[in-house]
Amino acid sequence: MVEICCTNCRSPYPNDSTPYKCPRCGGVYDYSAWPTFDAGLIDPALPGVWKYRAMFGLPESAPVVSLGEGNTPLLWLEVDLGEGQRERLGVKCEMLNPTASFKDRGSALLVSFLRSRGITAALEDSSGNAGASLAAYAARAGMAVRIFAPDSASGMKLAQIQAYGAALSRVPGPRFNAAQAVQQALLAQPAQGEAAYASHAYLPFNLPGYATLAYELVEQLGGAPGTVICPTGQGGLLLGIGRGFNALLAARAIQQAPLLVGVQALACAPLWAVSTHGRAGLAWVSEGDTLAEGIRVRNPVRGDAVIDIVESSGGFFHAVSEEAILQGRVELARRGFYIEPTSAVIWEAALSHLHHLPKPVVAVLTGSGFKV
Repeated sequence: MVEICCTNCRSPYPNDSTPYKCPRCGGVYDYSAWPTFDAGLIDPALPGVWKYRAMFGLPESAPVVSLGEGNTPLLWLEVDLGEGQRERLGVKCEMLNPTASFKDRGSALLVSFLRSRGITAALEDSSGNAGASLAAYAARAGMAVRIFAPDSASGMKLAQIQAYGAALSRVPGPRFNAAQAVQQALLAQPAQGEAAYASHAYLPFNLPGYATLAYELVEQLGGAPGTVICPTGQGGLLLGIGRGFNALLAARAIQQAPLLVGVQALACAPLWAVSTHGRAGLAWVSEGDTLAEGIRVRNPVRGDAVIDIVESSGGFFHAVSEEAILQGRVELARRGFYIEPTSAVIWEAALSHLHHLPKPVVAVLTGSGFKV
């Protein structure tokens, strides 16, 4: 397995357990070096994203856990920018993954890693999509799962979690309360623990799964896009995509990595606030009510890394109003794309910046409207 260590004290990830953060200092685990990309090692005989298995950095003992995720369509539409100006916008249809969100790319790898460590039960907190995805892949791998979700989360997402056989704990209050609830459940376990915390925010093993979106885009375009626009909460998808393009660049599979644009809801936009106003911007950030519940994250675990990869790409963050989210959902539906409000944040961002962004521009539609 590629080496993973604490970003604070540099302690390596243990070989015989699955801590979600460093037991020594409480730091976040991440890759000390990102897995290299080698096109010659792609194996099309493997299902879903697993054709890129050689780029995952997983232990050899990790089983292939797949529901056929990945290989989503890249489609094109024309956007009217006014005054007779029209531009093309690519949309990567991640809502067509098995559980109807991009989370499946990461869940496949995360569950595989946990099974390689002998884990048979796990806990997770989620606003919906991550929990549904983990529940599905855990069911596929024979793992028991308990998901803590905000009581205000979409009823369809909560029903989906239960349909896969996962136990559901509904937590009153904002998204943050669900994270606190799972932490309390972990502390209440016996000393040796009964279930692993399969956190999509803390554990890094899902990130190479998200990088497969970058690999697919290069295959579909015959080269790198100029810009990628992506809804951003925890920012794991954007981080994985960015690292995927950097791996392609290091392997000389592309000539230049794209500019990255992270889009947040103005009601809860910590990454936009810090990037735009510096650390002082956090003073007024709240976990406000927003239709884009999937990106309602006040304290992103890997926030610094996400900001760094966006800014180092020459990119930026954009925040959109609730009215713009609603309008984006309507406009994309009128073009045949029925998406959840979280995905709709990309529309206003595209309208605002498409004329000056490096081409081609691709926006990621992260989740389906059928889950709302």
